[in-house]
Amino acid sequence: MSAATITAPVEPGADEGGIGLRAHLRHIGALARRNALQIKADPESMLDAVLMPIIFVLLFVYVFGGAIGGGMGGGRDAYVQHIVPGLMAMGGMNIAMAVGSGVNDDFRKGVMDRFRTMPIARSSVLVAKVTVELGRMLVSTVILLAMGFAIGFHLEGSVLQLLGAVALSLFFGSALTWIFILLGLTARSSQAVQGLGMLVMMPLQFGSSIFAPPGTMPGWLEAFTKVNPLSALADSARGLMTGEGALLHPVLLTLGWSVGLTVVLAPLAVSRFRKKV
Repeated sequence: MSAATITAPVEPGADEGGIGLRAHLRHIGALARRNALQIKADPESMLDAVLMPIIFVLLFVYVFGGAIGGGMGGGRDAYVQHIVPGLMAMGGMNIAMAVGSGVNDDFRKGVMDRFRTMPIARSSVLVAKVTVELGRMLVSTVILLAMGFAIGFHLEGSVLQLLGAVALSLFFGSALTWIFILLGLTARSSQAVQGLGMLVMMPLQFGSSIFAPPGTMPGWLEAFTKVNPLSALADSARGLMTGEGALLHPVLLTLGWSVGLTVVLAPLAVSRFRKKV
């Protein structure tokens, strides 16, 4: 559908309020399909979702697993049980950062100019992006788990608990996506999005329980890991998949962070998007 086929541009302000729920969902579906077809036309855009989980599992297990696992008292096998659920928290954040760069590129390339003339809810454009990224996160998570099982990960919980861990990681990943969408709408270039994204990602990822038990860290860093949402997600996944540690508290903390980030950042991102288009 091209901009030339639109007979009447959307009036300013005739956006969310003038479009019903059914039409809104139809717009999200159409835009999500458009984004999915773009991935189909450019399969290389899936390389990060496909290759990164493989690289991370092999890197951390076979480079650091012996040393860290030895400190945990179980060697590399113990570290596999620790790192595979933890990497579920890391994967969503890496993919979410790519969304921000993509949104920024779409504005610079003029893609968003087409949406300005179309009678669609502005939020549909962003929700469709989040929906497609959830699909990429799911693919990445499945590959991560397949690699984990291939190198010796043992599921101690039920299949239902495993699915719960996957669902929780996707829910949290969708909340993280709004951070980077807002960043992509604010930064002047995709390079700036990537640079600022790394400043956010690095402390959260490495200052967490993803890679090593917090008890081995200095007191000030251990205190940071306790409030780090990535630690909550990693601990939730371990509790569900391996029975390691507490379960209820990290799950509730992860859900709280996910809901809070979405409630606060999604409206801000939509508002910023509407001002730009």
